[in-house]
Amino acid sequence: MLVTLPPDYRPSDDEEFMNPLQQEYFRQKLMRWRQDLLREAGETLSSLSEGGITEPDLTDRASVETDRALELRTRDRARKLISKIDQAIERIETGTYGYCEESGEPIGLRRLEARPIATMSIEAQERHERMERVHRDD
Repeated sequence: MLVTLPPDYRPSDDEEFMNPLQQEYFRQKLMRWRQDLLREAGETLSSLSEGGITEPDLTDRASVETDRALELRTRDRARKLISKIDQAIERIETGTYGYCEESGEPIGLRRLEARPIATMSIEAQERHERMERVHRDD
């Protein structure tokens, strides 16, 4: 089903949760985020492929190597984020987006607006993090 969003549309608590307009809003938001990450990754690849490190000074060379390592770590995080974005888009397509994977309750528009890849409500996420801390201390 094709849904056209009004240009100034923002999801609201006054409407049915995850109605077709909200689903399309978040799908477009996720797709834009994904495109931005892919564009940044392409820029990183082109800058890294510009050749070897030619700095004659050891300090400068170390600085360049550190910058490249940081950039590669950032790209790896972006790659993982793209995977989570793809999973969120898949949840929109299957009708499970916006609902907590633990409780089945709505995650909430404000949380999804801030973190569109969220899979748990704030309460479930807090419980999950508390359990992680408890088991990590063992």
